[in-house]
Formats: sequence, C-alpha cells, structure tokens
Amino acid sequence: MKDSYLSIFLLFLRFGLLAWGGPVAQIGMIRDELVERRGWITPEKFRRTLAVYQALPGPEAHELCVYFGMIRAGRWGGFLAGLGFMLPGLLLMLLLAWGYQYYGAAVLLPLFVGVAPAVTAMIVRAAHRIGQQVLVDTSHWLAALAAVVLTLLGVHFLLVFFVCATWQAFWSAGKRRAAVIAGIILTATALIIGLMFSVSSIISTGGTGNLLVEGLKAGLLSFGGAYTAIPFLQSSMVGHYPAITQQVFLDGIALGSVIPAPLIIFGTFLGFVADGLMGALLMTLGIFAPAFAFTLLGHNQLERVIENRMLHGALDGISVAVVGLLAITALQIFQNVITGWQQVALFATALAAFYLIKSKWVIPAVIVVSGIVGFLLN
Repeated sequence: MKDSYLSIFLLFLRFGLLAWGGPVAQIGMIRDELVERRGWITPEKFRRTLAVYQALPGPEAHELCVYFGMIRAGRWGGFLAGLGFMLPGLLLMLLLAWGYQYYGAAVLLPLFVGVAPAVTAMIVRAAHRIGQQVLVDTSHWLAALAAVVLTLLGVHFLLVFFVCATWQAFWSAGKRRAAVIAGIILTATALIIGLMFSVSSIISTGGTGNLLVEGLKAGLLSFGGAYTAIPFLQSSMVGHYPAITQQVFLDGIALGSVIPAPLIIFGTFLGFVADGLMGALLMTLGIFAPAFAFTLLGHNQLERVIENRMLHGALDGISVAVVGLLAITALQIFQNVITGWQQVALFATALAAFYLIKSKWVIPAVIVVSGIVGFLLN
C-alpha cells in the first residue's frame, strides 16, 4: 500500500530537522525508524542498498531518503522525501548566509577566526578517516600516491581521476600487467597535458551561470561523503569569486557543520556569498540534482552496474584519487590557517577532541567552543 505524498514529506521533513551529527548519525536514524521500527525493507536489503549508494557520489543519507520515498510512493514520493530531508538545512543555511554576508565581516569575524583552526582539524580528521576506509590495498596506496604527485604538479583533477580509475579497473580485474602499463602511460600523458595547459584555464573563473556547474561538480564528484567535495569547491571558487576567500570558505564549512543537514550544504553558503539568493539556489540545485537523479531515474540500472567488477574497480580508483586530493587540500588549508601559537593550540585541541570523543555532537560543540575561545583571545 502506497503512503500519501503528504505523510512521506512530513516524515522526511522530521528527519531533516533531526539530521545532526553527520552521515553516520543520519543514516543510523533512518535505519532505526524505517528498517527496524517500520520494516519498510529487511536489514539485509538495507545493507545492499547502502553499499550501492556508498559507491556513488553525493550525500548517502539524502540518497537513502529519496530511495525510501520512491519505494513507498513512487517517483513523486522519492522527490518529496528528498526535498523534506534537505529543506530544513537549506533554509537554515540561507538564513545564516544572509546574516554572515550582511553582519559577519564587521561583527562576527573575530568569532570565525577561532573557528578556522577547528575546521582545519575537522578536515584533517576526515581525510584520515576516509583514507582508512578507502586505502585497503597496495594498489590503492599506489593510486593515491600518484594522485598526490599529479595534483602537486598541477594536473587537472579529471585527468587524475582517469589515471586512477583506469589503473584500479585493470588491477581489480586481475590484469596486473595491463594496470602497470596503463598506469605508466596515462601518468606520463597526464603530466604532459598538465604542463601544456594551465589548471586555471579549465576551471571556471566566476559568474552566476558557472555556479550551477560548481554545484554539479560537488554533487557528482564527492565520492566517499561530503568532505570529498571540499577539494573541488576550494580549488574552483577560492580566488575565482571575489567574495570567496580562504577564510570565507572555511567559515562556510563551519556553518554547515552546526546545522541539521549534510555537510555538503556549505555549497549553498558559497553560492549565496558569490551571487546572492540566485547563486545559492543554483549551487544547491547542482549539488542535490544527482542525488535525486540516481534513484528517480536509474536505481535499478545502477544496482546492476555496481555489480560489474571492472566498473567497481574504476569507482574505487576515483575514491582513492579523491582521498589524495583531500589530503593535499587539508595540507594547503593547514599552511594558510595555522600561523601562530594560538592557532596551533586551537587546532591541536580540536583534533584531539575529534579523535577521542565519539558523540555525534562533537563537531558542532568543538566549532562553537573554538569560536568563543578565538573571540576571547582576540
């Protein structure tokens, strides 16, 4: 029996209002309510479904909401479920972005000075955690090393993705010799292309129309969770849009961490700062459109594709490349933010808290406390 559209929307709106603590807490909440309590699908089916979405880019919790809405009320149910889940975070982020833009520079800057080291620690911890989950084989480490080297030498991330995906596809299929040959040839080719063409020439350089593209980039390339969207948005927006500095970028991540929403909602903040409400809506559309489309247009086909061993290897290769990019981004942000003993102390304290405290409230709590301490120290 199909659920009504209104009941679907209200249920997932409630999930959106309670979506604190990051993807693990969000997925756990959805599982407890819909699998354990309501029995919409079996635990075994849930595990298989989650595995499919974890192999795809985008926020898994949001994609699961679309999936559950679709199996209960068709495509409109999936759309309303996804909309309900993202709506509280979207509205809160728009409100915070408006307040930040109109009052932040003059009034709130001392507060956010203390936040930056905590956000840097959060990114470092995320890079380590994602690396532990993804780098589970020698071939993964080799691909990640290649991604780091190619990125440092200025090779565009799409070429890095192609090199790592091809290498891992052959390796996972048992074609080790072909993997080595392809890896050497493609790495050399990527280096030559990287030397011939400037990265800045193929990254967008500002403008409202490009914000949709930036959102799509974050939505389509964030393998392994929202943190992996950070390198792409940092490289193509910081310095390319006059209003978006490194400090503003980190402030957006901080705001996205203290509201009930997938962290990737910080892209909405960047869009608002870059070009007001229209920029925010374009960024949001780009970010979440793939998460809707994967399920509403092709979930059954995707499940079959994910079973293809060679394609699964290619997806693993992209995930590994993203870990390398995230590591480089974390290092660059660290170098820019941690410039004195106060920043070192705040960074070290926040990093220790992220490693030692397991509560879902640790991220928003640490960011708020760091902001207050930074304000008092300044």
